[in-house]
Amino acid sequence: MIMSRGHKIFNLLNVIVLGLIGLSMILPLIHIIAQSFSNNVAINTGNVSFWPVGFTVGSYKIILMDPTIWIGFRNSVIITVFGTLINLFMTSTLAYALSRPEYLFRKTILIFIMFTLIFSAPLIPNYLLIKQLGLLDTLWALMLPMAISAFNLFVMRSFFLNLPVELMDSGKIDGCGEFRLMWSIVLPLTKPAMATMGIIYAVAHWNRYSEAVFYINHREWIPLQVRLREIVFTDQFGQSDVSSELMMFLSPEGIKMAVIVVATLPIMLVYPFLQKHFIQGMMVGSIKS
Repeated sequence: MIMSRGHKIFNLLNVIVLGLIGLSMILPLIHIIAQSFSNNVAINTGNVSFWPVGFTVGSYKIILMDPTIWIGFRNSVIITVFGTLINLFMTSTLAYALSRPEYLFRKTILIFIMFTLIFSAPLIPNYLLIKQLGLLDTLWALMLPMAISAFNLFVMRSFFLNLPVELMDSGKIDGCGEFRLMWSIVLPLTKPAMATMGIIYAVAHWNRYSEAVFYINHREWIPLQVRLREIVFTDQFGQSDVSSELMMFLSPEGIKMAVIVVATLPIMLVYPFLQKHFIQGMMVGSIKS
């Protein structure tokens, strides 16, 4: 197919605009990475742009020697992995139930769920609830109260509603119950939706900060984002004899940038493994007309 001159100009403008938007997003990250590998003289004099000056890995050595970083990293990984699994299980099961026309009171339940999109519970009632449930100073306080997002629930439900009724009927004819129908037929066809929800939930859990400040007092259970905030805003670095020697040749700004890289990189590495599910057709190969 031969494209017209207008189409070529339109495609060129799309490439330019999207390229500029992409650069505006990735250049700050490149600058942060460059600072994390630069020495104190280059950072303090403002000579670092998008390439390390006076290359050094001392900032990362400071981080690796700080046990609180590893504690926060461990907690964030636990919260992200198990929290996301809880989210996907709870969201998919409720969304499936609310998508089935034979289930009673589904419209009433949907109205109550929609109500939470408009009005959210205040902090004090939430805190009292967490306290009554005995979840204070536990990682469960950062996972169970956020088990279902109303917005994600409606998105997941829309995926289930788009599945052909004939597909459900064929499963029931083959003797599948509701649980077998969901786990063996419905969920495999909704991998794009599950991948999308998984990314959204995982990023939210990895960046969990305010809830940790409110519900977690014990230093053993703080997530990485709380530790990151302490380093960025209060310069509370790990203290040791080796770190004291390194600090003489490093800039606090470089250490802060290194912590930001460490806190950002893991969740960024997850995306490529789920990216293919965003571009796959949800119904490809599921039924034949």
